[in-house]
Amino acid sequence: MDERYKPLFTPWKIGGCEIKNRIVMTSMGGTNLLGWMEKNHFDREGAEFILKVAQNNAGLVLPGCQPVYNPMFGQWLHTNRKMYQDLAKWMPEFHKTGAKLFVQLTAGFGRSFTVSRMMEKLYTNGALKVLSKPFMDLDRITASASESPNRWSDKVPSREMTKEEIRQIIESFGKSARLLKDAGVDGVEVHAVHEGYLLDQFALKYVNKRTDEYGGSLENRYRFAAEIVKEIKEKCGKDFPVSLRYSVVSKTKGMRRGALPGEEYEEAGRDFEESKLAAKFLTDAGYDMLNCDNGTYDAWYWSHPPIYMPENCNLEDTIRLRKEVDIPVVCAGRLDPAVAASAIEKGEIDAAGFARPFLADPEWVTKLLDDRQKDIRPCILCHNGCFNMCHYKGVPNDQPLEDSLHLARCAVNAETMQTGKHFIKKAGHPSTIHIVGGGIGGMEAARVLKLRGHNPVIYEKTDRLGGTFIAASAESYKGKLRDLLAWYIRQMEELGIEIHYNTEITDPRKFGRKSDIIIATGARPRYLRSVLGYDRMIEACDFLNGAEVGQRVAIIGGGLTGCEIAYELLLQGREPVIVEMKNDLISQSGVCLANSSYLREYFALHNTPVYLDTTLDEVRLDSIVCEDREGNKIAISCDSVISCAGYIPDPVISENDRTSNMDYVGDCWHVGNLRTVIWRAYEVAMRI
Repeated sequence: MDERYKPLFTPWKIGGCEIKNRIVMTSMGGTNLLGWMEKNHFDREGAEFILKVAQNNAGLVLPGCQPVYNPMFGQWLHTNRKMYQDLAKWMPEFHKTGAKLFVQLTAGFGRSFTVSRMMEKLYTNGALKVLSKPFMDLDRITASASESPNRWSDKVPSREMTKEEIRQIIESFGKSARLLKDAGVDGVEVHAVHEGYLLDQFALKYVNKRTDEYGGSLENRYRFAAEIVKEIKEKCGKDFPVSLRYSVVSKTKGMRRGALPGEEYEEAGRDFEESKLAAKFLTDAGYDMLNCDNGTYDAWYWSHPPIYMPENCNLEDTIRLRKEVDIPVVCAGRLDPAVAASAIEKGEIDAAGFARPFLADPEWVTKLLDDRQKDIRPCILCHNGCFNMCHYKGVPNDQPLEDSLHLARCAVNAETMQTGKHFIKKAGHPSTIHIVGGGIGGMEAARVLKLRGHNPVIYEKTDRLGGTFIAASAESYKGKLRDLLAWYIRQMEELGIEIHYNTEITDPRKFGRKSDIIIATGARPRYLRSVLGYDRMIEACDFLNGAEVGQRVAIIGGGLTGCEIAYELLLQGREPVIVEMKNDLISQSGVCLANSSYLREYFALHNTPVYLDTTLDEVRLDSIVCEDREGNKIAISCDSVISCAGYIPDPVISENDRTSNMDYVGDCWHVGNLRTVIWRAYEVAMRI
């Protein structure tokens, strides 16, 4: 093991509970032991994932949060005794690993509950509202400290929660925690004075306008969270450890308005001065650990850092807070393990929290111990598989229902939380499989085929593997994507995959009908040929691959590609101008609000010109001419123009000429994102 990581592998204690090392898997919705957005039960899929993480040397493992009042079907978590019996039978298997298990319990979501179009219909239609109440009582689920707007939808506002409802939640925390203790669970975590969830909404002045004992003063606003830990301690004993998920600073300017790293702003939520007082108040109430990050749903990129956020973004504030309390403090949020280890060695924090890296590679801690860092499949912070809750102008959460019900899957690892669907099965009759294209889709197909016992052969028309992912990972801030590309290339080497470089296959039928063939040739750019002077534009991939641009650059297309290029140009000190035909930037499904809100707010902070509802008419030598929604012509001066108009599938053979032994993967089948490429490649490779 690299000497830098040694401090991560020292024991520590939470109260009287000793943890074997300082690596904590923090809670993620979807990795639940007792069900997620369904009737509560002991969840075998969640248990299998949790056990694998524990078997691979995590010290403390926290499964996905369990609402004490289930949003679906209105169950109280303490009422299903059978699932606790099933949990008790499983706990000895977990404890064989030497890890400890804390189950995270949540009071709920309040105004942060992710409302979808379907939920808007259930709430706004009188008849549907009555009919849906037994299985989804939105009026109760979204209730908050005070009347307030929902983070996702103006159509489903939050009402003020009653004191009777508060009391019911507190009592359920105590009863649920006692059942968990009796089942052999090592501790619980209360979720959360963190991220703008329900308990945090009571704590935050810009949400909580109550005039009773749960509003006003600091003690009143944090009373709900304090009464919960007191109830748990009363039911479970003072020695039963209770952690609190805690956001040190809210980084929030107001409703739906976050504060970016380095931005000067007036804090609407919890600033550090309040935070240290609140932490003291909460530890005095009985909490044994603080599991820390920053942010709220209004500043979601702090709690769920996208790739644009700096590494270790929550560490500085957590270190400051650690000086103010006498209990262990964990830091989470895009942590570099070596930096975390250094902070632990200095006594600045007690342990390091990681979440999404376990989805990408549940074995990453073992690989770190074995000095196999190059074999760790990296999380690329995309949220495409784990948390692709998407939001843009006029649209609530635009996440597919399948994804809403199955969080914590992973774009770069098709097997995560999908073991019943994606698993390696040895081939009955191994054979040679020809793969046309050496991009991510082609390499993933080859990897899975080789693990199954087949002999995949890749034909790549260039002298490099990676395809369009080379360009997609080129921006300065996309080091994690370059790490993933390096991981795939290493897999090809380690598995001994046969690769023919500089070999273009124009007609895959040459391989005959006796061999299976996978087409993975990607997509081609869409050119705006109807635009006068379109040939003066630089295509997005050409720019990413090194084409020169001037100081002021017009970007045609404000989807994710265009906005990421604009962000890169700003980092370079250039002046991007974004032209988008829709009514919002990144108005596309599958892009998590944590990612898209960062970019939108970054452009607003840096006064980046953005033209929405605007189409391109003409490209001139030193300007472009556009037309707005009212038909007005707009001339925009610029030195260069980058086209981000999208891509079109480009299979080397048409559907009409495709034979039964051929299949498509990646963007040549359907232009999507990395998740669609990798999952499709995995599934095609498993069918052969």
